[in-house]
Amino acid sequence: MPLPNIDQLLDIGVALSKEKDVDKLLETIIDAAMNITDCDGGTLYILKDDALHFKIMITRSLGLRRGVDGEAIDLPPVPLYGQNVSGYAALKKAPINITDVYENEDYSFAGSKKYDAMTGYKTTSMLTVPMEDDHSDVIGVLQLINAQDADGGVIPFAAEYEHVVFSLASQAAICLTNRNYADEVTELLNSFVRVMSTAIDARSPYNANHSRNMARYAERFLEWLNEHDGSGWDEARTRQLLMSAWLHDVGKLVVPLEVMDKESRLGPKINAVLDRFKLFGLQNEIDYLKNSISKAGYELRAGEISKAGELVAAANTAGALTEGQLSELRALGEKSMNGPDGETPCLTEDELTCLMVRFGTLTNEERGVMENHVLMTRRMLSEMNFPKRFQDVPDWASAHHEFLNGKGYPDKLAEDAIPLEVRILTILDIYDALTARDRPYKPGMPAEKAFSILESMAGEGKLDTGLLRLFKESEAWKQ
Repeated sequence: MPLPNIDQLLDIGVALSKEKDVDKLLETIIDAAMNITDCDGGTLYILKDDALHFKIMITRSLGLRRGVDGEAIDLPPVPLYGQNVSGYAALKKAPINITDVYENEDYSFAGSKKYDAMTGYKTTSMLTVPMEDDHSDVIGVLQLINAQDADGGVIPFAAEYEHVVFSLASQAAICLTNRNYADEVTELLNSFVRVMSTAIDARSPYNANHSRNMARYAERFLEWLNEHDGSGWDEARTRQLLMSAWLHDVGKLVVPLEVMDKESRLGPKINAVLDRFKLFGLQNEIDYLKNSISKAGYELRAGEISKAGELVAAANTAGALTEGQLSELRALGEKSMNGPDGETPCLTEDELTCLMVRFGTLTNEERGVMENHVLMTRRMLSEMNFPKRFQDVPDWASAHHEFLNGKGYPDKLAEDAIPLEVRILTILDIYDALTARDRPYKPGMPAEKAFSILESMAGEGKLDTGLLRLFKESEAWKQ
């Protein structure tokens, strides 16, 4: 068989460089080498832990193809030491061309002969070539078996093929190394995500659960979309969205815990209020014992103090305040009672501001601090040099509070400026926030109620109605 021309080699090189799947890349390598040399068999080994591990085994005349598509080959690895020809080629970093393995006494061919005895095959000629990357490191070995003439007869491998196959193997090794580098970069990013989640977990356990839930919902939802909607979420696009889900709250690392984990409207300030009411009660008893007030006056004041304490305690932890509670709180904020230091306001201006929060536990100022986490997320992630296939992560992760009606934050983006990926993150974020059962400041609600709220928000133009419907249908949110 004539040597391949330059166009054939270039075509092989292009095919190798384009292949993203490592298993398919390895299969392309061995098939290309076998086609070039017109041989019947081949084995591709990968060097790991000072031994050559069987990765792919092909014998065309027997219809044998083992190890393709990542299938594991259950054979012991070949050590680099000793007389084994594949190990010696790796150590020598040079091709070894054997005319007839049964007549060669320089190397051990015990494995080949055992294979022949088991299958009835006859291994004769062999070309063993190391796979060197661009740092001259051997990452594997390519072994070709039984070159053939035009009539299918077994012949030796022509010496001219040694350089061609060696060059092909080196080019393949570089491509494989580059794929491994890409995987290492991805794993580095994944490691960063795990470190950040651990850091968040150490500060506030519920927030780490939130990121995990977001990533899990997203992965299930995208799988469902691919199966039912034909949306075309390939691996690269999916990875980028999942990375954004994991990192969307990384900015909360700088949010003060007294804001992020605020369980009630007053937080630790409740102690000062209750202590003040206790002093009112003690002063009331002192006034009564000193005959400064009548028994009726004492009982009236004691009732007022008790009622005020109950109002504050109820308002402090209520999920939402009624108009009646807000009105009573305003009146209490304007009232003073007799204490050890004379007439003392029942509530300070700051305490009243905290208690008057109708929904949730955060004041406007605290909510601003909390909302600032998306800007911190953007700032932190923008400092990272994301590779091209993850280049959208900083923008997607920091935009998960944007609404389609332009009333979200931090940028108040218009509908046409909000990518599909961000719309998905926004829905998942709100759903998990509503249903989470590990938040210190509220109980989790059932899915049915959460979707009712989400649908109301979609009706207000905040969320993507079609995406919300698909997410609900997917049941990706089920535990």
